[in-house]
Amino acid sequence: MIAAFNRMLDKPDLGRLVLRVAFGGMMMFHGIHKAIYGIEGIVGMVVRHGMPAFVAYGVFLGEIVMPILFILGILVRPAALVFCFTMLFAWLITNPGMVLTLDKMGGWGFEVIAVYLFAGIAIALLGCGRYSVMRNPNLR
Repeated sequence: MIAAFNRMLDKPDLGRLVLRVAFGGMMMFHGIHKAIYGIEGIVGMVVRHGMPAFVAYGVFLGEIVMPILFILGILVRPAALVFCFTMLFAWLITNPGMVLTLDKMGGWGFEVIAVYLFAGIAIALLGCGRYSVMRNPNLR
């Protein structure tokens, strides 16, 4: 019975698709919010850290373009690495000390960024699988 259950759920390519679409879709909400309401706050944080303001526009790359590539299954591994860099950058410009904190509900202060970061690492390691717009497996 367990073997039949395991065979029924043994769908690694479908699992990759679910992971890519779920995390890509959720991250796009963050990017779309910034596209609608602006990134002035991010520009301020970037400038306070001594970087040029244009660096803040990278948020659109990491929070809109890379998630679209995830969802479509295009250049997924490189997109995942850029996405992970975006998460590390977000952590470093917001509050690096959050790694050692808990939020009001008892969750890890770094939890939201960590979930996206580790999902990005998983996507980079897994690739996109069979369900992808790209047909050449070497480019996925």
